[in-house]
Amino acid sequence: MPSSARVLVVEDDPLIRESVAAALGRAGLACLAVPDGSGLAAAAADFRPDLALLDVSLPGPADGFALARALRRERDVAVVFVTARDSGNDRLAGFGLGADDYVVKPFVMEELIARVRAVLRRLGRVPATLDLGDLTIDERSSEAVRAGTLLDLTATEYRLLVHLAHERGRILSKTQLLTQVWGYDDYDPNLVEVHVSALRRKLEPHGPRILHTVRGFGYVLRPVDGSAAA
Repeated sequence: MPSSARVLVVEDDPLIRESVAAALGRAGLACLAVPDGSGLAAAAADFRPDLALLDVSLPGPADGFALARALRRERDVAVVFVTARDSGNDRLAGFGLGADDYVVKPFVMEELIARVRAVLRRLGRVPATLDLGDLTIDERSSEAVRAGTLLDLTATEYRLLVHLAHERGRILSKTQLLTQVWGYDDYDPNLVEVHVSALRRKLEPHGPRILHTVRGFGYVLRPVDGSAAA
């Protein structure tokens, strides 16, 4: 398997830029995040991205569409546009440039990372499966197997498990999970408790507890073979 895939992020909003860069890093992806297209050619030549995550509306003379054209002239790079411009014409323009995906703001961070990983999987730059001791998650088929048994998960339970798996070994608060998995942070946090409990009931008949509560802080997935430190 190739070394860590490289994602170039061009986003002028500092909060979004830093949040996306941090999420990509937690997902095991190398990231270079810049606010605009100035000096982009030199940065891309040095960083050699596999995928460019481009805002469309950027300060300066070049918008995201122009940057995509410039990047594509120099290298074979996948492109995902991330923008508040959601008109049909904008989408057609993006895909007309050969975009691999088009994500509209505001977005759920977990969905954005999943879309980035899906494009990178098609390129063969990230593994399609997550191996965590006796738990294996196949992101192509959206299936999870523990100790040889296929788990019967709802769509929400599966998204929660995948997110925890990518963040294995890291304690996540209820607010973080609401924001990153459900997409909002002002809903009843009992929603997280309900789905964590349901997920445990499906995981634990097949092995020891791997989804732990850290009282006062949140939840953490710790695989039984110690791969949480991987």
